[in-house]
Amino acid sequence: MWEHLTLYPDVPTLRRAQIVRDVLVLGLIALFVWVGVSVYHLVDALSVLGQGVSSAGNGIQGAFDDVGNAVSNVPIVGGPLGGAFHGAGDATGGNLADLGQQGQDAVHLLARTIGFITAGLPIAVLLVAVLPARVRGVREMSAARALTGMDLADPERARLLAMRAAFGLPFRELLPYTRDPFGDLAEGRYDALVRAALADVGLQPREIRKV
Repeated sequence: MWEHLTLYPDVPTLRRAQIVRDVLVLGLIALFVWVGVSVYHLVDALSVLGQGVSSAGNGIQGAFDDVGNAVSNVPIVGGPLGGAFHGAGDATGGNLADLGQQGQDAVHLLARTIGFITAGLPIAVLLVAVLPARVRGVREMSAARALTGMDLADPERARLLAMRAAFGLPFRELLPYTRDPFGDLAEGRYDALVRAALADVGLQPREIRKV
């Protein structure tokens, strides 16, 4: 199976066009990823607000703890008084620090979500639009490659392929190769029709393929 895998047409113009399309798709994917990362960093920068709240809370808690440590050595009332200051620090500064940390976590999550959606949604739409046709084209070229491994010098095989072109392709696709497809078929002139049949899937007969 893999020996017949064909990613790009043999026909130079079709090959160049497909390469350009693939590069364009990859470029768009890279652009969407860059936009998503930029949006992530932009939104994530808002976490500085939570950092400020958390720092303020830690500062308040630290101040209460310092006072509590200072008064804890006072005889008789030092222990309870110091404990009260530590408790007050936890209830005010500690809660404020926790609130600031929660805010930071929420902003980080929001930034990741928005960044992923910003990049992932257009990438998904792009792949849905182009990937099925690309896969179908590769499968058709690979299948045709397997079939054209046959000896096209065999008149009967060439005739069958020529019939496929004459009866299956629109005239606009036949005209670049022959002005009289049915006359060629009737007279046994198969080369032009074989070329047209293979070009329909981006291939050329091996004996006449040009790089």
